[in-house]
Amino acid sequence: MHSRFTVALLLLPFCVAMAEENPALEAIQEYMDFAEYSEGSISTDQLASIDSDGIFFVDTRNQGQYDEGHIPGAVNIEWRQILARRDEIPTDRPVVLYCETGLLSSKAHFALRLAGRDNVKVLWGGYLMWSARHSFEEAQQQTRTTPASTNRPTP
Repeated sequence: MHSRFTVALLLLPFCVAMAEENPALEAIQEYMDFAEYSEGSISTDQLASIDSDGIFFVDTRNQGQYDEGHIPGAVNIEWRQILARRDEIPTDRPVVLYCETGLLSSKAHFALRLAGRDNVKVLWGGYLMWSARHSFEEAQQQTRTTPASTNRPTP
């Protein structure tokens, strides 16, 4: 065990030098230098205020999570498969990626942006935020349609 640690310490400067010369790191840095702060995200409020019929939704969670519930019409492409399956994602209309909270879909978004896709955004707060907003809106709708007499306590 001690010898593996020694070898790792000896190789560390070479690994760092190789990483510093990696062209992918340069591309990532260029993207990060010019990306707007909130360029790649969309909130549930923004989504609710626009016609989302033309949006292509991609659920980047695993199949089990997708099966438990997803945004209607969403396609399931797990975040690790996003580059391998990018041909399934349209380039001619807006694309919104989401996961449970936004963490994994942000990784998928970053990969697609580096691959040259500029029509993708991440749903801020992910499926949790979307489903909470959806549930809240349904509750508001039920309250609006319930006759006032049924909301009053009986004397």
